[in-house]
Amino acid sequence: MSNDNKNKAAESAAPASNFLRNIIDADLASGKYQREGLPSVITRFPPEPNGYLHIGHAKSICLNFGLARDYEGRCHLRFDDTNPEKEDQEYVDTIIDSVQWLGFDWNRADGSHLYYASDYFDTFYAIAEYLIQAGHAYVDSQSAEDMAANRGDFSRPGVNSPFRDRPASESLDLFRRMKAGEFQGGEHIVRAKIDMASPNMNMRDPAIYRIRHAHHHRTGDKWCIYPMYDFAHPLEDAIEKITHSVCTLEFQDHRPFYDWVIQRATEGGFFQQPVPQQYEFARLNLTYVVTSKRKLRQLVEQNIVSGWDDPRMPTIVGFRRRGYTPEAIQLFCERIGVSKADGWIDYSTIEGALRDDLDPKAPRATAVLRPLKLIIDNFPENEQIACSAPVHPHHPERGLREFTIGKELWIEAEDFMEEPVKGYFRLFPGNKVRLRYGYVVECTGFDKDADGNITAVHCEYFPDSKSGTPGSANYKVKGNIHWVNAADAVQAEVRLYDRLFTDATPDAGGKDFMSLLNPNSLEVIQAYVEPGMAQVEPDTRLQFERHGYFVTDRKDSQVGKPVFNRITTLKDSFGK
Repeated sequence: MSNDNKNKAAESAAPASNFLRNIIDADLASGKYQREGLPSVITRFPPEPNGYLHIGHAKSICLNFGLARDYEGRCHLRFDDTNPEKEDQEYVDTIIDSVQWLGFDWNRADGSHLYYASDYFDTFYAIAEYLIQAGHAYVDSQSAEDMAANRGDFSRPGVNSPFRDRPASESLDLFRRMKAGEFQGGEHIVRAKIDMASPNMNMRDPAIYRIRHAHHHRTGDKWCIYPMYDFAHPLEDAIEKITHSVCTLEFQDHRPFYDWVIQRATEGGFFQQPVPQQYEFARLNLTYVVTSKRKLRQLVEQNIVSGWDDPRMPTIVGFRRRGYTPEAIQLFCERIGVSKADGWIDYSTIEGALRDDLDPKAPRATAVLRPLKLIIDNFPENEQIACSAPVHPHHPERGLREFTIGKELWIEAEDFMEEPVKGYFRLFPGNKVRLRYGYVVECTGFDKDADGNITAVHCEYFPDSKSGTPGSANYKVKGNIHWVNAADAVQAEVRLYDRLFTDATPDAGGKDFMSLLNPNSLEVIQAYVEPGMAQVEPDTRLQFERHGYFVTDRKDSQVGKPVFNRITTLKDSFGK
């Protein structure tokens, strides 16, 4: 194993320390979460099923499931399905599929740990009744406008609702009638009774239950009141006996309410110590992408992209269709680490992880993307001579791929210049090059059409120069170009994907992200590939020598009619 590969193996085997691991290490040392029959580390990934997961979610998935794996604990997949108006079974299904594709599982020897907030609706309701009876919550009957106005802002405290001191019995009666469906949405809402003068806006009597006459994808029409996310989330963690509730930084100001909810419910006998604690880390900000669900939906609905799995989308299904591997995404998440400081990660970082993952795996092949005919004038008519090349240059045990060379070939148009510039070593009149894995040829001329476009290049070959034969060493040439035989090359659709935006931070600073779309984010061309590519199954990754890494499209590619997506170039070339 080379030193580079040893370093990469060590990198994968030894996760970098971070503040979360330090916290967990301290908790393990103190025995904080030693509970009979339970692991000492239980994390969770709690998506709301209202859209497709994106690369930011991938970081959270890798973090939460990775911590559970490394500390021999478990991670729960839990759907926070408390908002039926925006949720759908389609999103549940794609989230489950994405987490599994990334390489993680919630099944353990002690059972499956797939949960839904809707599993706990009865418990949420019981806790809300307790809070009202204990004087910690009340039913507010203000209009939404008055409630917003009385909440205050960062420069002035809020004003107590005129219903804040209504008797607990009256609030409880109203809450039960809300549950019974007697009121329309917005007539009443249940609020926690905390502090309307708190400098933390999240503690100014936040709402905990609202009326929603909406069909739920799991509970149907059983409920017409639903808990607010900030109320349900800490209760879900406590019910599931989560130890370390890891959120992104935007939830930092919500943590006091998280603790308040669990503390009040524990006082009411619903939970026992030790209870979960919330910790926050910096979300993933990746250049050249947007991750706002609203903005991603806009791209889909306005047909800027072909769907949620368009290979230009930062969704997990988009990365998957683009050709990224789960291992590459895990490697990327490991490399960027975990911190409490926001920052931007350059897109080249995830491309680098992908190249490092694919380079030792991906078989090689030849493709001519912008074909120009090369005619070997002195080559025998109707003769096809066998050639071969390694499937992988560093793994001879993987064998050879076989193809032929004949009189007419396809080469890249950029591999010929009528009047070469300085330093150009490919084909031009009078110059010799080697046809990779084939013969040395000398350019003798070219054909043009009426408009002056070059339509074909002519050359002659040297029969004793074939690669791998004793005579080939006698030829010293500076140029080496690739080609496919016109007689048996396979025509293929190739989709050249690039970044969707021209601006590195299209989602920042109030920019109009739609005005920053890259007009060259997709180019569809007809190319020629070596004959073995006709039999490639969909979702197969490979390297087209010189061009980059490609994948047969998992939807549109068929055996005999391949469609290739460019995953990434061999090196970062965006904007160059």
